[in-house]
Amino acid sequence: LDIRDRVNSNANEQGLLGLAFAPNYADSGSFFVNYSDSNGDTVVARYTVDANAASQADPASEVIVLQIEQPAANHNGGMLAFGPDGYLYIGMGDGGGSGDRYGNGQNPATLLGKMLRIDVLQETQQPYAIPADNPWVAAEWQGADVRDEIWAVGLRNPWRYSFDRATGDLWIGDVGQNQFEEINYTPADSTGGLNYGWPLMEASTCYNSSNDDCDQSGLIRPVAEYSHGGHCSVTGGYVYRGAAFPVLQGVYLFGD
Repeated sequence: LDIRDRVNSNANEQGLLGLAFAPNYADSGSFFVNYSDSNGDTVVARYTVDANAASQADPASEVIVLQIEQPAANHNGGMLAFGPDGYLYIGMGDGGGSGDRYGNGQNPATLLGKMLRIDVLQETQQPYAIPADNPWVAAEWQGADVRDEIWAVGLRNPWRYSFDRATGDLWIGDVGQNQFEEINYTPADSTGGLNYGWPLMEASTCYNSSNDDCDQSGLIRPVAEYSHGGHCSVTGGYVYRGAAFPVLQGVYLFGD
């Protein structure tokens, strides 16, 4: 698929950022990409293979699923993955700057700084449908309405994440700010509505607080974290479920 005519890659965190094949790809020939458009905004689009060439995608087949305005050129997220439930999960960064400059991580009215969960396989008149069991479809959060697409809040830049193919558990590598990188674990039976903490927390430490006095009640703390000493930015990874190395069975392996 060559769509360089519509992808903005001028900044180091923009470009073609994610790709996921539909679970029914063998029959539908559909797949989804996440890219930065000419304005630097997020586009999630569906493409299909060329009817005359099974190994080629048809650039003219683009159907825009979702567009999200980006206030800055960094922290665009970009990962796409289908969960075991068949829904498309979209990781969205907080919109850029530093310290959640635009106040998106804990803002229920924006899709930035969130994990989204939508239904792109159901035949509807719209590009996507909202799963009926998304956590805030019929509920409020702290007295405020939440966008129905949102599955979880409080993420800084969930650059890469994955589902354990044996258990369905979700593992998220969330890029840190000044000091800590973090990995968040969410069991497969979670019903969503989670708050991973940013910008109240950076990993398990209160962000911009010298005495750790921030309210951590209800926040999901990372299962692993590490400082920037000798490291840079968590990338994410996968739980090993191969046969070649039995000692690694069930171990989460990630990069930085």
